[in-house]
Amino acid sequence: MAQRFVVIGGGPAGNQAATTAARLGADVTLIERDVIGGAAHLWDCIPSKAMIATGDAMTRLHQAELMGLTEVDATLDFEALRTRITGIETRLETSVSGLLESQGVRIMHGTGRLVGPHEVEVTADDGSTTVIPADTVVLSTGSRPRIPDWAPIDGERVLTTRQSYPPPSLPDHLIVVGSGVTGVEFVHMFSAFGCDVTLIVSRQQVLPQKDPEVAAVLEDDFLGRGVKLFKGARAEGIDVSDEGVAVRCDDGRVARGSHVLLCIGSIPNSEGLGLEEVGVELDGGYVNVDHNCKSSVPHIYAAGDLSGKLPLSSVASIQGRKIAEHALGLHAGPHRHLDYEKAASAIFTDPEIADVGLAEADAFAEGRKVRVTKVPFSASAKALINNDPRGFVKIVSDPATGVVLGGSIVGRHAAELISVIAVAVTAGLKVIDLAESILVHPALAEALAEAAE
Repeated sequence: MAQRFVVIGGGPAGNQAATTAARLGADVTLIERDVIGGAAHLWDCIPSKAMIATGDAMTRLHQAELMGLTEVDATLDFEALRTRITGIETRLETSVSGLLESQGVRIMHGTGRLVGPHEVEVTADDGSTTVIPADTVVLSTGSRPRIPDWAPIDGERVLTTRQSYPPPSLPDHLIVVGSGVTGVEFVHMFSAFGCDVTLIVSRQQVLPQKDPEVAAVLEDDFLGRGVKLFKGARAEGIDVSDEGVAVRCDDGRVARGSHVLLCIGSIPNSEGLGLEEVGVELDGGYVNVDHNCKSSVPHIYAAGDLSGKLPLSSVASIQGRKIAEHALGLHAGPHRHLDYEKAASAIFTDPEIADVGLAEADAFAEGRKVRVTKVPFSASAKALINNDPRGFVKIVSDPATGVVLGGSIVGRHAAELISVIAVAVTAGLKVIDLAESILVHPALAEALAEAAE
């Protein structure tokens, strides 16, 4: 009898777990209450990147004179942008659903919860319920934007990220609260659209978890765009009036604008899943998992945002695949466990920011001896051809062995270029392997080989 494999949540983790398990011979049921493909993925990640792409296109056109072109201009068609985003979401949802169905996955629309160690109850939109037996359960219910008590969210002037793809109307002056990855991406996209933007930064630099050199390049770009930075200010209240919004900060400063957007983290969707009743241990709403993404109950796994690991779609997908392989016995022998410290990540600002592995600042904080080499894109022929010499490539390596430990990139196409360093980190390659690779000329990737010399 085939293993009964039940997945609650149809985001990147759930989809990958379902398709992999089905391919390995399991009887798979996937339960999703919102959208196949995942709410956080299709309603957050994908729309934001689509809006950023539109903003980047506008920026390139505004800079066209520097490329030898004249009388080039761009005006944002807000409704056309909304239609474009909806079209992308629909196409991706259809594609994911088609893949699941082609693998024989049973899709149930509704809300799933554990009603026993091996039983999952599905409540449909009409209130009817169905109980499904399960040998293995995968929890991949994602997360939602965090909303503090002082924020009067109304979906019109005071917005969460999920209400902003795009917002009901284009803001005249947007106040962004939160200078992490999501916050700076919103600053970038709306400043590119021509909006006035104020960013409230609780620390003394944007992207407080990133390399200070990286943050400095982004801050310079923001200031060049006219973005106002409230550094060292923590928002603690929002007043809404007919004139607009006012964000009160703990240092007495007040930011005034037409709209405010909260980008201050997320909360895992672990409520109502029946976890405590079946003995699944939680920590701050996240499911405690081991290196196999297995919870305190051996046959129940958690992946994606719910697992409390890196909240990246790429990480969620590989977690889902690894879970299916482990549950179906493929990991009985030697295999490679997930190493979250080697996960590549990117921030889709202009310039893009990407990193992987050991960071220079972390190495020095730990007292670890490393070799750090840095090459600016201003020395790259391709960067000059693109009229975009901003940024750099930085590679961190072991001075004794030459093994690549990490790296960071700031500049055009950084999200693509970081993949080369990610492969090097994962595979344990040495700087000499990069330096002696014969790359395309002229290309931005040449800076990777130069930084490895």
